[in-house]
Amino acid sequence: MESQSSIRVLIVDDHPMMRDGLRSTIEIEKDMRVIGEAVDGAEAIEMFSSLSPDVTLLDLQMPRVDGLQALASIRQAKPDASVVVFTIYPGDARVTQALNLGATSYLLKSASREEIIEAIRTTSAGHQVIAGEINDELQAHQGMAGLTVRELAVLRLVKEGMSNRLIAESLFISEETVKAHMKSILTKLSASDRTHAVTIASRRGFIDS
Repeated sequence: MESQSSIRVLIVDDHPMMRDGLRSTIEIEKDMRVIGEAVDGAEAIEMFSSLSPDVTLLDLQMPRVDGLQALASIRQAKPDASVVVFTIYPGDARVTQALNLGATSYLLKSASREEIIEAIRTTSAGHQVIAGEINDELQAHQGMAGLTVRELAVLRLVKEGMSNRLIAESLFISEETVKAHMKSILTKLSASDRTHAVTIASRRGFIDS
């Protein structure tokens, strides 16, 4: 018989094998159980509302509604919700965004079974867990300026291979303004050129890989 004090966990991930592995990892623990599995952010929001889990394990990159959108909705519905972001992304920009949206803890999918279980218990108790390498990323870029919404828009189009002229036409701005944004982007990211800027921005989580 399951304990009345079991930690009730909702798993959110679009990969069946990952959900299976997490369920197997969790359910051998006597003090926790899986109460639901969602395959995308939209389903996560619905299942969180109906199941009220103690801890939600949430992936970031998913179809329909991504993890960040789901996180924002979950925290809006329940400001003290315990959410462990469980993802492949270590980039400081993405981590900061998730934490600002209300993620309680942040783990990478390379975490060991013991780290996952400990994170669930610690998060359930109201404490934060941030993976060591993620902390290193945050410390390495502490105090650095972020990219503006317009700079992100420019960089995404650069990633698509657009020239300054095409970017200007797409965003309804002048080529000189595009050049000014690129200069700012290169400075903020300490990048040597456009390609380098896209590589750095992808690694740090400013734009999707």
